[in-house]
Amino acid sequence: MKRLEGKVALVPGSGSGLGRAAALRFAAEGALVVGGDTDHVSALQTQRLIGREGGIALNAAKLDLTDPGSVQVWAQEAVDAFGGIDLLLAHTPTARGAHIEDQSFDDYTATIRSQLDSVWLCAKAVWPHLTLGDSCIITVASAAAVAGSPDRGLGAQAAAAGGVVSMSRQLAAEGAAFGIRVNCLSPAGIALEGAGPTPAEAGGCAPVGRAGRAEDLLNAAVFLASGEASFITGAHLVVDGGWSAVRPG
Repeated sequence: MKRLEGKVALVPGSGSGLGRAAALRFAAEGALVVGGDTDHVSALQTQRLIGREGGIALNAAKLDLTDPGSVQVWAQEAVDAFGGIDLLLAHTPTARGAHIEDQSFDDYTATIRSQLDSVWLCAKAVWPHLTLGDSCIITVASAAAVAGSPDRGLGAQAAAAGGVVSMSRQLAAEGAAFGIRVNCLSPAGIALEGAGPTPAEAGGCAPVGRAGRAEDLLNAAVFLASGEASFITGAHLVVDGGWSAVRPG
């Protein structure tokens, strides 16, 4: 039996990068995937890729993760189609990096809104529809939450990532009585098609000597979403090839 067999999984940003990789992997593990993206055409392409592999996917209308109404409609479409929600991968790809002397307040607030507020909006939208006793939210923060970098302007991203980590623990505390598990992944050095650092750049960051791959992060996500992790909630797992354990930079 596949590890996510029959689970209804919501994956934002499914048109590219981590979102597309997650949608494809979750579908391969047996999940019924509900994608969504501001780029509706790319999200439809992901849906077709899943279908070609024999998976099942629904692509909602254009999804804006910073718009409460858009996120609510997305969650409701999943419920209308499949009757409930079992899994949310709450991640956001957008960040505007700069050192503090160069970063505008608009860029700072845009990053917070994109990377922190959107996670809260997604969690709030799915919360009433989660399958009680057997559901989970996996948030995606960043290793910037646990280590600073003198040569990269990560102030806004670090603030947002730290907020996601703390929010995840609080949601885990609130959801425990209902069987809702919430865990957080913090990646760094993951090279993704069309997003993130190049393999050469990412490989130079990690003590393990290679770039991270989407499957490195998604292996952890699938484990946390599966029954194998039924006693794990409120956890924060850094997936960065040892970067944050050795040195900042």
